[in-house]
Amino acid sequence: MSGWARPRAWPAPPDVPWREATFSVVDLEATGLDLCQDEVVSVGVVVVRGGRITADRWYQPVRPARPIDPEAMKVHGLTAAELAGAPALSEVLPELTQRLRGTTIVAHAAWVERAFLDRALRPRGEKLPERLVDTAGLARAAGLAVHATHAPDLEGLARHLGLPVHTPHHALGDALTTAEVLLVLAARLEAQRSGLRVDDLVQASQS
Repeated sequence: MSGWARPRAWPAPPDVPWREATFSVVDLEATGLDLCQDEVVSVGVVVVRGGRITADRWYQPVRPARPIDPEAMKVHGLTAAELAGAPALSEVLPELTQRLRGTTIVAHAAWVERAFLDRALRPRGEKLPERLVDTAGLARAAGLAVHATHAPDLEGLARHLGLPVHTPHHALGDALTTAEVLLVLAARLEAQRSGLRVDDLVQASQS
């Protein structure tokens, strides 16, 4: 008998009109791009509620157990020395899960956040809910990606939509940019489909 229980997905939040939903927009920075081996170095979460970005925002540096890839360090600017006093992801996870549970989770190119967070949650026998909103997928659904399989760059997408870019490659800055992108893309889809609900956003972002 295996010592690992099969992870159970968190219950999906209710499918309500999107302007009545609570979204947790999350962004992670990591030691590198290997979704199986690299580790989280910072987490940012921004809450969207009632169709508006709230002041409920959370940023947490995380101390990784493995070295940071030099190329990743050039992107997010976080060094091992700066993170030496930060908590490990296992210490951060309780507050992070408390913030995410029961909300609709949103990320840009969400498979990245899913891979890192599902790996972190696996020892607890948990994983993220199946229903996530991916703003890269929403952009594709809105015809804003060059290719159907190409994830549009967050900064380029924000600028294309006339939005500010908040501290690129900083977890909280990217989460805030993603939150603004979510609102604009959801409003565009709402103009095409009255009565837009959370599940409509999920399905559009996965198409």
